[in-house]
Amino acid sequence: MNTLKGLHHVTAITSSAEKNYEFFTYTLGMRLVKKTVNQDDIQTYHLFFADDTGSPGTDMTFFDFPGIPKGRHGNDEIYKTSFRVPSDDALAYWEKRFNERQVSHTGIKEQWGKKTLSFVDFDDQQYQLISDEHNSGVASGTAWQSGPVPVEYAIIGLGPIFVRVANIEAFSLYMQKVLGFEQQGKEGSFTLFEVGEGGNGASVIVEHNTVLPPAQQGFGTVHHAAFRVHDRDALNHWIDRLNQFQIPNSGT
Repeated sequence: MNTLKGLHHVTAITSSAEKNYEFFTYTLGMRLVKKTVNQDDIQTYHLFFADDTGSPGTDMTFFDFPGIPKGRHGNDEIYKTSFRVPSDDALAYWEKRFNERQVSHTGIKEQWGKKTLSFVDFDDQQYQLISDEHNSGVASGTAWQSGPVPVEYAIIGLGPIFVRVANIEAFSLYMQKVLGFEQQGKEGSFTLFEVGEGGNGASVIVEHNTVLPPAQQGFGTVHHAAFRVHDRDALNHWIDRLNQFQIPNSGT
């Protein structure tokens, strides 16, 4: 019951709450389920985009800190967020949609036997769509029923997050010995880790890179990612576990 259950949400930083709303609502077809402010900075919007019902594991959220500089992608960062779509055919739909809306993308590729389509937004925030056609594990969410994207092609949850690190040995130990992930395979400089039921909704892909300089957080970068646990008792277990490993945490 204390095992991590998969992704809960990813939070990133945007240069414009208005442009962010337009992009996620009308281009990506994700539902704005909540608009609030940052708890530590009430001058900052906090936007929440998710599936039709706001299910855990489907939520991408954004801060728009006033005056923050553009971030720099590099080492030791969560540098790409994935979104799940129902099928390989959905990726063909999205490739055409991105071309029509002038969204920069890489074209359809394949990783670990699954079709993917990487793209960026107006801030150079990096994303990927991943097909659930050959996926098993953590269940997806529910497509936005009244959104601008046909439900058979729509985004249905968060997929793997990508982390880039210089010290792959230390980070692999952290993933496995502390967080309880299992290594599933390697492709070139990428290592796939899964937790709980596994699959697209419970995966972290780690890239080993010793060339790039350290990343610098700012708009266009990820602020943090969160994983789901079963209940408050499980959360208390993780607080104790992190303390045992002397890993800084917010506690209760």
